[in-house]
Amino acid sequence: MGRALVLNATNAPISVVSQRRAILLTLSDKVEVVANSDQVISSENLTLPIPSILRLRYFVKIPFRRRAPLTRRGVFARDGGTCQYCGAQAESIDHVIPRSKGGEHSWKNVVACCRRCNTYKADRLLSNCRLTLKSAPKVPHEYVWVKAAAGPIPSEWNEYLGAAA
Repeated sequence: MGRALVLNATNAPISVVSQRRAILLTLSDKVEVVANSDQVISSENLTLPIPSILRLRYFVKIPFRRRAPLTRRGVFARDGGTCQYCGAQAESIDHVIPRSKGGEHSWKNVVACCRRCNTYKADRLLSNCRLTLKSAPKVPHEYVWVKAAAGPIPSEWNEYLGAAA
């Protein structure tokens, strides 16, 4: 089942919802449809295109700035699913400074990694092995949570997600 991006009245992304929830929001007139997917849903009396992007009809104040949670899926989304040491397909995550050596479990210390590089590095520091990082780990763009929640991003969402997509 697909997903729909929900925008605040200011066009800022605030949520990703299921297609079913998107249709219910549309029918209850709480949102306006910005873009539809190429799919439709039909009933006995009604045929509706399934929304892909929705905008709330009213502004909702978000009490905090949403940050991407540090999850395996989020790290893979930030690093493009590639090992940050050799460029192969990532299968796990690695702490650049191992936790056993005082490294933190934070965005700036975790990278996507293939099994081979992760096994080779083990709990050593980069200075003690022959691995180098392709790019320094960093806190991701504020909307990377959308990519982590929705999986592959439809191209029409890119305008609202900026650098996260």
